[in-house]
Amino acid sequence: MIENLPPCPKCSCAYTYEMNALVVCPECGHEWVPAEDGVQDAEPAGERVVRDSVGNVLQDGDTVTVAKALKVKGSPSGIKAGTKVRNIRLVDGVDGHDIDCRIDGFGAMQLKSSVVKKA
Repeated sequence: MIENLPPCPKCSCAYTYEMNALVVCPECGHEWVPAEDGVQDAEPAGERVVRDSVGNVLQDGDTVTVAKALKVKGSPSGIKAGTKVRNIRLVDGVDGHDIDCRIDGFGAMQLKSSVVKKA
């Protein structure tokens, strides 16, 4: 039994309780497994993690494949699903466009990580 239960990570409610191996929040219903040392399993602060459409972590220089066909403004054909994009760069883009890349036949553009998967 844990003496000092942590507050809910979703709503910050202090009235959490223990149920078997889980800690439960009575206000929002969130359930989680408490960490042994009191620190939650979170991604390191200050380090941004970008994931593809399947959940793989992307890094600068990776090769990705476009998961679905994309329309490109000013182009009659667009980008077909399965197109490989090499040497991506992760950026803080606008409207979720967090990948900066160069696609053969289209040139430099930005993509959303939700429409690519790691090759």
